Amino acid sequence: MSVTQTSSSSSLSSKQIQTALYAALIAFLTYASVYAYRKPFTVAGFGDLQYWGIRYQTLLIIFQVIGYMLSKFYGIKFISELKRMGRWKTSIVLIGIAWLSLLLFALLPPLAGLFCFLVNGFVLGFMWGIVFSYVEGRKATDFIGSAMAVSFIFAGGFTRSVAKWLLVEWKVSEHWMPFFTGLIFAAPLALFIYLLEKIPAPSADDEAERTKRVQMTGADRKHILKLFGGGVIMITATYAFLTIIRDLRDNFMANIWNDLGYGSNYKIFASTETITSIVVLLIMSLLVLVRRNMKAFRLIHLVILAGFLLAGISSFLFKFDMLDGALWMQLVGMGLYMAYIPFNCIFFERMIAAFKISGNVGFLIYIADAFGYLGSVLVMLSKELLHIEANWSSFYSNAALLCAIIGIAGTFFSLSYFNKKYLKSKSPYYE
Repeated sequence: MSVTQTSSSSSLSSKQIQTALYAALIAFLTYASVYAYRKPFTVAGFGDLQYWGIRYQTLLIIFQVIGYMLSKFYGIKFISELKRMGRWKTSIVLIGIAWLSLLLFALLPPLAGLFCFLVNGFVLGFMWGIVFSYVEGRKATDFIGSAMAVSFIFAGGFTRSVAKWLLVEWKVSEHWMPFFTGLIFAAPLALFIYLLEKIPAPSADDEAERTKRVQMTGADRKHILKLFGGGVIMITATYAFLTIIRDLRDNFMANIWNDLGYGSNYKIFASTETITSIVVLLIMSLLVLVRRNMKAFRLIHLVILAGFLLAGISSFLFKFDMLDGALWMQLVGMGLYMAYIPFNCIFFERMIAAFKISGNVGFLIYIADAFGYLGSVLVMLSKELLHIEANWSSFYSNAALLCAIIGIAGTFFSLSYFNKKYLKSKSPYYE
């Protein structure tokens, strides 16, 4: 059997199209609702409160990201070994703990609130892998995964707008706002988790084209790293820099918009991120039309390169006052998500399919995520502990430009590495 892609069918059946549309909608809505328990607190300033010389808002973000990072490291094992039965129960428990942590945050003293967000980040860090496990390994996974992935672009803006609305219109206190934002999304999220369970399993036709996805053992994980270690290391390093910049934008979006003069406009979050979501979804979804997995894998590299170029060029123009701040935020966000989204939904999906790897996407995604969030924590701590005083828009434009340069180099290396692996292979790595 050759590595060259084979398929029992060159196009999607009407049933597969219906399943894809249903799965994309439910995955999008589910993960968008998960964001209501993670990001809304970032629109609160918490006055001049600080500990150890670091602002309280920043400490909350750091503690949450540390929790998120720890879940990614543990998730390398947990998600790769995830059983298909009972996933909904796991999801309900994790969301329940995340919401309870927001309640305790409102009730406990501020210092204890830091540990509430550590727990919040840890339990929510598993949700991406759980939700994605429902949709991987299908002919339409490119489209479904892209819809799910852009949910956090849209949700990052939408849930912040809801949070800001609670603060401005309902005069909810900054400490209670995260809990009440979660309350608004509690019933919808429970419904969406139930509907996730109704998504049909991948068909035999799906498995023929994309390989069957299975639980992995420690030996399976070591074998994949032995075969593709060089490429995984480079992609993880590239993705780490990308995660740092994406996460800085996501966590400190309110601060950047304040610097740019849009602090009182609570609609700005939803409006800009919705546009970005639609554009990125359209670009990513077109890859579903590419049936040959290695060809799609190469095209994904080119999309990532284009994203880094857009982020880098727009940041360069903004730095030299050649681009309006609002347009820069739109373009740099679009570029970063063009590079970031593929790693979360289709890069490893197509890699597994192209090389006929026996396993699942969660294992590789969580390796990349773990080191990505480690880098994010280190950068945020460094900015605070070294007392870097540059305003957020200036700091972020410089960081985005540096990330673009590193990202372009790393993506070229990855494309070359996997091309050589593929061309040298006359038989699949896994029978």
